[in-house]
Parts: sequence; structure tokens; C-alpha cells
Amino acid sequence: MTAQPARVKIDLDQVTGRVDRRIFGGFIEHLGRCIYGGIYDEGSPLSDERGFRQDVLDALRPLRMPILRWPGGNFVSGYTWTDGIGPVEGRPRRLELAWHDVESNRFGTDEYIAYCRELDTEPYICVNMGTGTMEEARSWVEYCNGTSDTYWANLRREYGHPEPYNVKYWGLGNEMYGAWQIGALSADDYVKKAIEFAKVMLWTDPTIELVSCGLDGSSAWDRTVLEGLAKFVRYHSIHIYTGNADYAENVYQPHIAEWQLDTMRTDIDRVRKQQGIEHDIKLAYDEWNVWYRARQPERLEEKYDLSDALAVAAYLNVFVRQSDVVTVANLAQMVNVIAPVFTSPEGLYLQTIYHPLALLAEHTQDVALAAWVDGPTVTLPESPPGQEGPSRAAKHGPFNVLDVAATRNEGRSTLTLSLINRSEGEHLDVALDLTAGEVTGEIRRYEVNGDDVHGANDFDHPENVAVTETSEQQTGRLVRFQVPPHSHTVLRLETGS
Repeated sequence: MTAQPARVKIDLDQVTGRVDRRIFGGFIEHLGRCIYGGIYDEGSPLSDERGFRQDVLDALRPLRMPILRWPGGNFVSGYTWTDGIGPVEGRPRRLELAWHDVESNRFGTDEYIAYCRELDTEPYICVNMGTGTMEEARSWVEYCNGTSDTYWANLRREYGHPEPYNVKYWGLGNEMYGAWQIGALSADDYVKKAIEFAKVMLWTDPTIELVSCGLDGSSAWDRTVLEGLAKFVRYHSIHIYTGNADYAENVYQPHIAEWQLDTMRTDIDRVRKQQGIEHDIKLAYDEWNVWYRARQPERLEEKYDLSDALAVAAYLNVFVRQSDVVTVANLAQMVNVIAPVFTSPEGLYLQTIYHPLALLAEHTQDVALAAWVDGPTVTLPESPPGQEGPSRAAKHGPFNVLDVAATRNEGRSTLTLSLINRSEGEHLDVALDLTAGEVTGEIRRYEVNGDDVHGANDFDHPENVAVTETSEQQTGRLVRFQVPPHSHTVLRLETGS
């Protein structure tokens, strides 16, 4: 294979933001085998007495999710939360219209909170603004967080949970702009309705933080919603799913998120100044992933390949680079349904996208740094006339073949680089030039790669795409290393103090 030179220059003092650990969040929805047969599998020999699959818990813990969104997703717009509390055997079975299934309600609020506690993650509940009422939303807050001698708080206690759950994060509906959503609304009507929901929810518990329902960060819907709800919300959510059978299109599409975040940063600053909003409003990418193959009737069980893993790594690099504006991100979803973990009744395997998620959750440091990259670039072909669309990456190029995100710790003693070589056939000979510091010793290297960009893992071949770990010693301001083609490499360098 041929090699191309590339240079990365990093100033350890050029801070661009602080990384919020919540960018490594997750999302579970009552859809297909995500919950039932995924995280929750009553009667399975792999489950505990609560129905929680222990092998799934063991697989999810290394992802270090600080926040877990539930119950949807499209599901929530027809969900009656009171169906999912109280004695399990007495809960009603309901026809579920979002995904055309039957909901048993055996996994509800109390089970979700218990699962969050098991994973040491913060709950993030999205309320029903489709068929739901503001009274239902307010009561849900009281059931979870109430401390007084009131009906819903007492009902929680009666069901065996004396202490409040202290759920801090609450989403005001899901994708209410979409015709596929039960109770879809225009932006103006959504704002009117969401204001009333927000008022009673905040009056019930003034400590909660609300998330407005955005679209993609660049639409008229987003501007209208942000302007109408800025007074009430601390986060504005946007969703993104990309993916393409063409390798280059697939691995470069995450840069669309970078453009969306730049757009939203400007809009948030404008609205806060115009309205005199003193509190921060940040972005929550509370659904994101690669997803384009699996639709009905496959129950959205996407099988991921190496190119998808590189795309997921690129998304996380974007979130780090844009850490001043995006503070919450929730991978959709965690098990079986467009997910890094795939189960059967007998066990599980880790999909390709699991590896960059776990590596970056473990090794990303707290301080984001600017990274200057000089190396080969690529320009993607423009879409044919009439086929242009927001999911095409070409208009956001040209792109560096080497994608880089850099973070360091507070003491300046550790530097982590996330490097993606998106070339299909060429190594990159990288020269790393540090200013305001130098490499002082061991460099630990973690590489996600495989033989084929379309190679995938499965039960018979669980390590077609895997992580290799090596280390070496280098010192000085300038160090050199090689990054193989179609790889995601995480470098952890000692830089002194």
C-alpha cells in the first residue's frame, strides 16, 4: 500500500471548549427487540430476578453512558406512562401505533429508573405531547420527583420507592414536526402547546431542565421553536441519521452535523441576545447514528460494517470539536435496534460501532483543543440534478482524509487524539507537532480496523472488526506515527505537566 504524508499541529493551550461527558449518552425505545429481548428479557437464564440481561449490562457498562433517554422516540407520542407502573401482572397490554406492535407495559418508569441506577447513568425522560396531556406530563414529574404528601409521590412510595427519583432532564415531545408522529403539529402550534407543558412541569419541580423538540438545526421549525421556548428550555434537541452504501459518502456524512451545529450556535446566540436570556441553551443531539439499511419488517436491526464504525467515530470527533455548543448526545439505540450490541437468547456480540464508542468514552479527556491538519483532501461528487438532499455530504467539502479531535486533561499531562484515516487504500505518515508542550514518554495506541471496509461482525465472526492495542516510547515536540487505511486510531500520549 502507498503512504501519504500528513501533519497535525496542536497547541496544548489553545482550548476550544470543555467536553461534556453527556455526549456519550444512550437511548432506548419500545421498538423491536431493544427493550423486550434486549435489555429486558424475563425468564431468560441470562437475566436477573428483575428481568435485566446481565450480559447486556456487562456490555453496556464500558460505554460509560452518563445519560440514557427513554421511552422514545416515536413510541412516546402514544404512550400512557401510568400503564407502566404498579404490579406488573396487572398492567394493561395496549395496541402500539408508532411501530404497529403490542406493548405489554412490563417495562415502565420504575424499571427504567432501576436500569439507570444499575448503569450509573442519569435518566432523561421524553414526555408524550401527541396523545398526552399537560396533566399527564406534570403528574409524571411529580411521580418521579415529588417529596410532599401528594397523590403521585405517595403512589410511588406505595409501589416500593420511598425516595424521589430526581429525574433532571425532560424532553418536550419527540419529532412533533413529522407526519409519522401521533399528534404532529406546526411549529407555531407546537410552541403554544409546549409552553403550557413547560409551565406546569416547572411549577411541579423548578429544578428540572427541559429540552425543546428541534428538527435538524437548520430549519424554519428550529428557529420558530427556539425563539418561542428559549425562556423555558436549557437544551434544544436535533436528530440526525446518515448512511450510504457508497463508502466515501458514508464516512464523510457526519460532517453534516458539524455544519448543523455551527448554524445552531449562531441562532442560539441571536435568540439569547434578542430576548435577554441569561441561562445557557445548549444542543442535545438526542438521536444520532448511521442508519439506512434496516427498515420494516427487519425491526430496524441494522448490521454494521467497518465503514459505519468510522462514521460513528467521526460523529464523536464532531461533538468534541463542537463541545462549546453540544453538551448532550444520545446514540440511537443501544441494543438490537440500530445498536452497538446485538443479542440472541444464548448470548450477544459487539457490532463494529461499539468499538469507537467504548474507546472514546474511556479515553477522551475533559479539555477540547484545536487541531490543525495538513494532508490529503477529498472532494465528493455532486449529486445528480434532482437528487440533492440534506443527507448528501458533497456540499460540505472538500474534506481532510484524516479527521482529528484532540483533548487533554486539566493538568496537561495527558493528550488524547482520535484519528480517522478515511482512505480506502493509503497509509498516512503523520507528523504530530506540539506547541506549549512535548511528548514525554509512552504512547498507547488503540486501533479499530478490519480487512474490508464492508466487513461486519456476527455471532460466528465476532472479531472481524476489533481493537488492537500497542504502545511505544517517543519523546519531544515532534513525534511521528503511521495511521493505516480505513482505521480509527486513538492515541493516548504523556505530555508532562
